[in-house]
Amino acid sequence: MNAAIDEYLAGKNPDATERLLQFRDLVLACGEVDERVHRTEIAWARARVFAAAFIYSSRLEIALDLRRRVHHPQLREAFPTTKTVITHRLTITSDDQLDDTLAALLAEAYDTVGPGTRAR
Repeated sequence: MNAAIDEYLAGKNPDATERLLQFRDLVLACGEVDERVHRTEIAWARARVFAAAFIYSSRLEIALDLRRRVHHPQLREAFPTTKTVITHRLTITSDDQLDDTLAALLAEAYDTVGPGTRAR
């Protein structure tokens, strides 16, 4: 890890912290990414941000950008952010929710939204 991530995670709920690190591993497994650590969240991008996560109390909140609307058991809301991109907010409360289905959606976001507007 790096100092910026350590600083972001300082004082956060240990269970949620572990889930964020597990989610980060899923993101990094997709391929080369630009990791952007902000005061309130961590975002991952190629040419465009395709995923972000933050800890809220004991929960991990995730945003995935996809070119289609999907349904998922942890889906909190989905809304269009551009004409072609829909942001999906998911709430993760247990380790088993970071599963193959979520990993597949993350890979889709990486492949379709991450490259930017030219990707289809």
